[in-house]
Amino acid sequence: MKRLDFEKYLHSHNCNILREGAKHSVFYNTDNSLLSTVPRHSELKPFLVRKICKDLGVVPPKGK
Repeated sequence: MKRLDFEKYLHSHNCNILREGAKHSVFYNTDNSLLSTVPRHSELKPFLVRKICKDLGVVPPKGK
């Protein structure tokens, strides 16, 4: 999954960027106060997308 598409998906589920580093962005879920980091790769592997969604308490996107 493309990183920009994944970030749009996270924003649609009330996850906002808390801070940005050189290699990662830290997302914060405003609904349940959970944090996770998203690497700055252009393409994210499906297992990484599922792991980040699990960390943030968000349902993973369909087919990912």
